[in-house]
Amino acid sequence: MRSVRALRTAAAALSALAALLIPTTAHAADPGDTVALPVRDALAALPVHEEDRTGYERTKFRHWIDADYDGCNTRNEVLIEEAVTAPAQGANCRLTGGAWYSPYDDTYFAAARALDIDHLVPLAEAWDSGASAWTAKEREAYANDLGDPRALIAVSAASNRSKADQDPQTWQPPAAGYRCTYATDWVAVKTRWRLAIDPGEENRQ
Repeated sequence: MRSVRALRTAAAALSALAALLIPTTAHAADPGDTVALPVRDALAALPVHEEDRTGYERTKFRHWIDADYDGCNTRNEVLIEEAVTAPAQGANCRLTGGAWYSPYDDTYFAAARALDIDHLVPLAEAWDSGASAWTAKEREAYANDLGDPRALIAVSAASNRSKADQDPQTWQPPAAGYRCTYATDWVAVKTRWRLAIDPGEENRQ
């Protein structure tokens, strides 16, 4: 993950009054509430633990599911929600037409197949940062999180595969203008799911 110093620099670029609006999850004390707090406060409040990928397998995060049984799985739900021009929806939620914007590389696309749905905080990073202790259902909820639009994002397949499971220390969106938003959203997702940062990040303040 990007150093805490680097994340704080990005956060400071926002207004001092800027706040994260974080819908709570099953991990929060009051599910359904929204927490608003300054980005820097959210970053400072993240727990600090060593990261550990022992036992990680992508299959431990079941996705893409059809949580509401409407025929559209999580991938298609995100594509429908984020479309700049709505696609036609056929049998089995097959999407045709439509247009999308990939903020990672500041590029528009006219075919859903050109897009991946990125877990902004990758599944492997979530595992390293606390999800290894979650139940299978909690990991499924994380992998299919439609409760906050920052958690899952439609981006170009090329940018998503370039990112892979990297964190902001080793990968940044090619579109420089999106990097502050990316850092802020990273903090929001980690806060929402009570994921940790590692001591190395803390020590590089």
